[in-house]
Amino acid sequence: MFANWRNKSVEPAVSSDMLSKQRRYNSLVKALHADIFRYAFWLCGEKQVAEDITQETFLRAWRALDSLQDDKAAKAWLITILRRENARRFERKQFDYADVEQESLEDHLASGTEEQTEQYWLRRQIAKLDIEYREPLLLQLIGGFSGDEIAELLELNRNTVMTRLFRARNQLKELLEKTAVRGQSNG
Repeated sequence: MFANWRNKSVEPAVSSDMLSKQRRYNSLVKALHADIFRYAFWLCGEKQVAEDITQETFLRAWRALDSLQDDKAAKAWLITILRRENARRFERKQFDYADVEQESLEDHLASGTEEQTEQYWLRRQIAKLDIEYREPLLLQLIGGFSGDEIAELLELNRNTVMTRLFRARNQLKELLEKTAVRGQSNG
């Protein structure tokens, strides 16, 4: 009889906890899915891969949701999970390198809209930055993180982050100016 009483009193508490966790998770997904996907897309450049990374990020977030103490830190927490998941993708994958240079591959966006073409062009310019400069820049531009938040996410000193952001902007500006001058002389 004691066992029956104990099970009946525990079931509503477990259901209540699960419902609370589900609501919290749903709120997290609803509020941050677009930002997480956008950052994933900027990291990998492919919609399907970004969707997979985003899905895996939220799956891992569900599993570890109890470890998120402050909901205000959820975006940074999810970005950290996303970055780790993106790194795992490279650990698992064995690349097949072709003799063809990436630059000589056919531009699949040639038939796209002007906006798509400009986004692709800008993306390619950003991709030319070294990862140490590209990642903080994307966290700031796409993720909307401050220098302090980026420093925490990347486990770097704030001054290092600010220097890298400054250099990233300058390098990107030079790349954009260089390609704009080339484009004007050709057209």
